[in-house]
Order: sequence, then structure tokens, then C-alpha cells
Amino acid sequence: MAETAILAAIKVLGGPLVNEALKHATSRASGFSRLDSRVRDIKNELHLMQAFLNEINTRGHNSETFDAWLVQVQNLAYNIQDTIDEFIYLVDHGKSGRKLSCLKLFFNKPKSLRNLRRIASQLHETEKKLKNLAAMKDQWVSTLINTGASINPAYNYNESSQRAAVSAHFIDEDKLVGIEKNRATLTSWIYSNGLNLSIISVWGMGGLGKTTLVTNIFKREKNNFDCHAWVSISQTYMIDQLLRNLICEICESEQIVSINTTNMDLRKLKETLTKLLKQKKYLIILDDAWDPIAVESISDTLVDNCKGSRIVITTRNEDVASLARKEHRLHLKPLADSESWELFCRKAFQYETEHECPSNLEEWAREIVLKCDGLPLALVSIGGMLFLRERSVVEWKRVNDQLSWELEHNPSFDRIRNILYLSFNCLPKNIKSCFLHCSMFPEDHLIERKKLIRLWIAEGFIEERGESTLEEVAEGYLIELIRRSMLQLVKKNDFGRVKRCRMHDTVRELAISLSMKENTCLLNEDDKNVKIYTSTRHLSVIKMSKEIRHSADVPQLRTFLSFDSRLLSSFLSSILLKSRYLTVLDLEGLPMETLPDTIGDLFNLHYLGLRSTEIKFLPKTIEKLRNLQTIDLFNSNIQKLPNGIGKLTKLRHLFAQRAETPSPLRNISGISLPKGLADLKELQTLQALEANAELVKELGNLTQLRSFRILNVKESYSADLCTALSKMPLLSFLHINASSEIEFLQLEHLNPSPPQLQKLTLIGRFKENTFASPLFQISGKNFQTLYLKWSRLQNDPLPSLSHLSNLTILYLNRAYDGQLLTFRAGWFPKLKALGLVQLPSLIQVEMEKGTMVSVERISLGYIKQLLEIPKGIEHLTSLQLLHCEGLSDNFGGLMKGHNRIWHFNCYVKS
Repeated sequence: MAETAILAAIKVLGGPLVNEALKHATSRASGFSRLDSRVRDIKNELHLMQAFLNEINTRGHNSETFDAWLVQVQNLAYNIQDTIDEFIYLVDHGKSGRKLSCLKLFFNKPKSLRNLRRIASQLHETEKKLKNLAAMKDQWVSTLINTGASINPAYNYNESSQRAAVSAHFIDEDKLVGIEKNRATLTSWIYSNGLNLSIISVWGMGGLGKTTLVTNIFKREKNNFDCHAWVSISQTYMIDQLLRNLICEICESEQIVSINTTNMDLRKLKETLTKLLKQKKYLIILDDAWDPIAVESISDTLVDNCKGSRIVITTRNEDVASLARKEHRLHLKPLADSESWELFCRKAFQYETEHECPSNLEEWAREIVLKCDGLPLALVSIGGMLFLRERSVVEWKRVNDQLSWELEHNPSFDRIRNILYLSFNCLPKNIKSCFLHCSMFPEDHLIERKKLIRLWIAEGFIEERGESTLEEVAEGYLIELIRRSMLQLVKKNDFGRVKRCRMHDTVRELAISLSMKENTCLLNEDDKNVKIYTSTRHLSVIKMSKEIRHSADVPQLRTFLSFDSRLLSSFLSSILLKSRYLTVLDLEGLPMETLPDTIGDLFNLHYLGLRSTEIKFLPKTIEKLRNLQTIDLFNSNIQKLPNGIGKLTKLRHLFAQRAETPSPLRNISGISLPKGLADLKELQTLQALEANAELVKELGNLTQLRSFRILNVKESYSADLCTALSKMPLLSFLHINASSEIEFLQLEHLNPSPPQLQKLTLIGRFKENTFASPLFQISGKNFQTLYLKWSRLQNDPLPSLSHLSNLTILYLNRAYDGQLLTFRAGWFPKLKALGLVQLPSLIQVEMEKGTMVSVERISLGYIKQLLEIPKGIEHLTSLQLLHCEGLSDNFGGLMKGHNRIWHFNCYVKS
């Protein structure tokens, strides 16, 4: 995967920090005048190599010579990235203090000059090696790639995909498993929706059987149309050839003389196809479409002649699927466990009575089926391979143990590899590294969106686009991977954004095999053959193996992730001591109590993850990590950061809250910060800060904050806090916790209020005229989540909140001391979740018809005076769950009596 290494090197060479460092070095230090042009020449040569690799990317190759050349290019690109990162750090460190005198002093130091001369020498050697590799490419690598002898048809992914589509036409119907429901759905769509032209799409990841399903329907239904056509759209389609194929298929289906299209230009081809279809009811299948443009480019020829014509598209890309109306998009999912077992047995035990698995093989057969994760192509391919193998426990256990190797090397699985490689090759180049990075997570791991985005940014995978933040660009990349079926969406949050995703097991095996070519190593005790090489760039400890040494020598390591709490401290110490280029260090969940001072030597560290560790203090050397973007101390034992934290001026995210013994007012605590908070001007996330008068006054400098949680707020801080918050125009999440039950949060003077605020949590008392303040009247229009606790309001707050039409979640916890809450018709139209907890005087809740028309979940907790079921709850037709806990015994009895007749589920806990 030299392409991603080259792309990373080009990014770092073209960054603004490099240009600034070169400017300082060439103007203030003698002997470095050629440095600027040398860096420019290296970047230009890399651009040419990248263009060359892109040109052959989809063709594939089978040349050991080319592979050897590619490894040399990749290693050189890695060296460039390391060298430039060190160069930037040295110059940036030299100008710390931002005074010209500091920079002059730095360039006059013998040690500084020695380091710069070493880097200049390395770049000179790099330039020579790069030119030598370019000459090799021009002399014989290109020749090898362009000769037919070097191309293996198995590696031509487009042709392989088209061959698979053809073979789908010859699968016997009795060999198909698990398609009945989807076939019935598609068939009903084909004959519904009147006579207007209708587009139907079937989409999902490669290998799910989209082509097989649609082929089966095509064979069944095509004779019910005047004419029909089936065409495959390759990744490198040509519009004119696509039109010729359609014309040929239409003529053949009508059994008319084929039209000679050889000399037709694009206009004539479109006219001919339009004429053929004009008065016909037609069925056209556009198989394996990769890009909406491919379909749109011929859409003007597919006339809507009100004859009941249908177009069916199969695709791996949700963007293409979206060409069909929402109600005519079928998203294929992996097979259920029972269907997976049936399909596997049909292939593996073809001659057995009813395809029954022998009892002595069932344990290993089920293990293998489980690894296929419901992917039909994998089940068929592996089952077919095992059909030819010896029926012994030893042989089947061996196949199970080395299935990952088989998927990568066994010719029987060429079709699986080609289909999945084609999906990978079609990814935009900037997203490929993001996809491969996901292979470092354990199998079936649920990947959190927010953490994944921060990791991608730390790795340098994300580039700026217009006015969007890096986080926004990265989220776009994640959505793209999901829409292209490379990652699976597991859960969305209440606002429709991705919350968690995962990587399909078979896709993960592909990603691992590709990642290994990028010098990625996954340590897993189940894989005894894994070795850590000195050239390893990315290391993930899934499960610590006993065979692994107590130390590791990985001087080029950039990423270290640990998912095993048994990680040896000696192993970690060696990583921190020897891996000076480390960019990402994530030690979440390790039972470690200290972090060594050597952490300060990791000059290139961007991400430090100490979440849920037992560490109590950060070493003072942390201030040397000037490139840090994320510090994650969530649920660690750290209560205070060391002096010098203000020197980390590139810090974007600081997580430091931890759980504590619940009290009426709070169940979390934050962190105390020393002086210097005002210097963290790039900070976007600060959770959670223990307030004091001095720190609150510094908050106004944090104008980039998007997410802010502040605790222990006293009434006397209110004026300074309002002033600071008014200077945070990008703030979208705000959590304020009062210091005690008698303190008032005086927020009525917050003006201007943060215009983009969407999530607000107020814990503590506040004056009721706060509802008339800009915070609720102006910012409130964007509120999606509102959580009020211990407000102790005397008047029903709902009328004051009723204008918050975008509210999705509303929780009132000890927020109201009155007896009646009334939800009027038309209020809270987008609300999905409502929580009413610890409202000590509440006797009755009324819900008029037309209120909360979208609500799905309601929680009622510890409201002892509530003796009646909320009046009008039967009007909430979208309600799915009513959760009741800690209510009176009488209430519980009423709920059980009504539970059978309600349309929603009811859960009652005393």
C-alpha cells in the first residue's frame, strides 16, 4: 500500500508548517539554502509516482519485481514523513516563546545546527534514492506492468466482477437460500406504482448476493415486459459502450435484427436507444453501478412512456441507491444464523442426505460459519472449498485456525478477494487510510464515532476543506465509508448521526491483509505467527500473547493501541523509550498507576489516551508534547494537571471528568487546571473543569470551544461566566453544574448567547425569568437536548419551553415543585425522549391529543405522589416504551391493568 504512504508524505511536505520551518531555517542558518528546493523536488517526484500508481491501481498486477520496487518506495515515503516531522518539531521548538531572539539563539546552538545538518543530509540522500527509484520505474518496472505476461486475470478486479455477474445467471433456483422475503418485496415493487417509470435499487456490501437476487427476479419476470436488458456497469465504464450494450440487449430480447452501432457517436446512440424504448414496456437491470453519474449519464434515454417500465440498480454505494425513491430502496443485510448454516451446508455437504453436517465436524463447521458473519459469497466459497477437503476433525480444525491465511492466499477465494478489493480500490484516496485504520480494532468491536474521528485526525489522515473543521471532514469520511458499505452502521443517536459502527468480519480480513503491507501488526494470542518487526508502523495489542517478548524494538512506530489489560509494563516501557516518532498512544483500560517521564520525549505525539486507567498524576514532562491534539483522561484518577499545560497550544480535546459517589446535585467531578488555560486557544472540547474565580475569567479566550462542561459554579462566578460564554460563537454543548443546592445560576444576562448551542444541561437553581433571556429565546430555537436538574421551579416550565420546536430530548429531574404538568397540542413536535424524575409534588400529568407527535420513549422515575396514569397517553401513537421506576405501588397496579390494550411496551420496576 505504497499509495497511502506516498499520500501521507506529500501531505506533510506540502503543509504550512513545513513552509514556515523552511523559511526560518534557510534564512537564519548558513548552509541550508538548498533545503527549500530539495524538499520541493522530493514532493514533485512523489506526485509523479502517485500518479503512476493511480494509473495501474484498478488493473492489478502479478509481478514480484514491481512489488519489490513498491516496498522500496513505501519505505522511503515513511522515512520522508519521519524526517519532516522531526524537522518541523526542531524549528517549532526553537521559536517557542515567539520571540525573534529565541529563534536566533536556537540556530546558533551547536546541537541545533548538528540536528539540522543531519536532517538536511537525510533529505539529500532521500532525493538521490527517490531519483534512482524513478529511473528504475522508467527503465523496467513500467515495461513489466504493461506486458501481458505480468498481468494476472485474477487481479483484474473489474473483469472478475463482471464474470461473477454472468455466473449469477446460471445458478439453479433450488440452491438459493434466504432470498424469499427480499424477492417478494422486489417483485411487488416491480408491479406496483402504476404505469409511471420507476427506479428500484438494491444496495449493500460486496458479496451479499445483490446480483444473484436481482438475476433470479429478472429470469422470472422478464417475459412479462415487451423488452428487457441486463448490463453491468464497471468501475471504469464508458458511456458509449454502455449504450451499445443496452441497444444490443434490447434487440436480442425482442428477437429483432441487431443494430450496427459501431460507427455511431454518442448523440446517435442515445437517439437509437430512445427510439427502441419509446413505445415499449421495458425492464432494465443496471448491475454493480459505482457512481450516480453512470446512471444519470444515460437517464435521458430511459423514457417514461407510462407503460409500467422498471429500472433496477444494484450497487454498493448508498449515493447510487438514492436515485430510487426511499420506499423503493432495498438495503441487503447479512444472512441470519440459520440461513448462513443452511447455505454453508448446501455447499460443503452436497452429497449428504438433506445436506446434513456430520456430528464430528459440527463444532468446527459452526466456528467457520460464524467467521463468515452472514456473507453469502464467503459461505459459498468456503463451503465449496471444504467440500473438496478431507472429512476429518484435524483437517477442518486446521482450516478454521488458518482461515485468515486461506482468504488471502487460496486461489479458491479469488472471487471474494476481487469483489472486496474492488470496493477498496474504488475508495477516494484520502479515505483508504481511514478504512485500513479500522482493522486495528478487535473483531466485532463497536467503534465509537467521536473517538474514531479524533484518532484519524491524530494520524494525519484528514485534510482541511474550506471552512469545515477537521472533525467535520472526518465525519464526512466516516459517512462515506458507511454509504459505500465498507463499514456497517450499528446505531445512530437521537439526532440521526452515526453513534457506533463496526467492520464486517470478512471485510476486516481484507483490511488486515492490506494493512500488513503498510507495516501494521495486530498482536493476538490466537495468531502464533505474528511478529513485531523493527519496521512496524502501527501496532495494536488485541490480546497479549505469552510468546511476545517483554520488550519491543520498533523505532519507526507511529501508532500504539492496546485492548488488553494484561499488557506488560516492561513491554510498554520499551515502546515509550524507543518509539520516538509515536503519534497515537491509546492505553485505555490498562491498570497502570504511573506514566513514565519518558513520555515527554515523544515529540510527535498527537493523541494520548489514558481513559479508565488508574493513573493519578501526569509527569511534568507532558509540557514538552507541543503537538498534542487530544488528551483523554476520562474516568482516570487524575484530579489536577501539572503546570505548563498551557504550552500545549495545539490541544483540541481535553477529557477529564470522572464518576464519583452520587449526591443530589452531581455524580461526576472534573479537573483543576493551573494557570495557562487562556493559551489553549485551539481547544474545542473541555470536559470537565472544576471552576474557580480565576479560571472562569480566562475562559473568554477559548473562542473555539464546541463542547464545554463546567462544575462547581458559584453564584459569584455568574457575571464572568456569562461574559466568557458570550465569546464562544461555536459552542454546541454546554453543561453547567452549580456548587451547591442553594447557589443560583444567574444566566439571564448571557447576551449574546451562543448561537449554535444545541445541547444544554443546567444543574442547579436559576430564576424563572431566565426562560425569557436570550439563552432560551434565541439559542433555544436550536436546542435538541435540554436537561434541567434541581431547578426547583414553582411554575409549570412547559409553557416557557413550548417554543423549543427542535427539541429531541427533554429531561426534568427535581426541576419542578408543582403538582401538574400539561403538554398542550402542537408542543414539542420533534421530541423523541421525555424524562420526568424526582418531581416530589407532582400529582398529575396531562397530554393533549397532538402533543409530542414523535415521542418514542418516556421515563417516569421516583414520583411518589403520581397516582394516575398520564391522561391522554393513548394519543401518543409513536410511543414505543414507557419506563416506570420507583413509583407508588398503586401506580404499578394501574399500569399492569392497561398494559395489554396499549400500543407501546411498558416496563415497571418498583
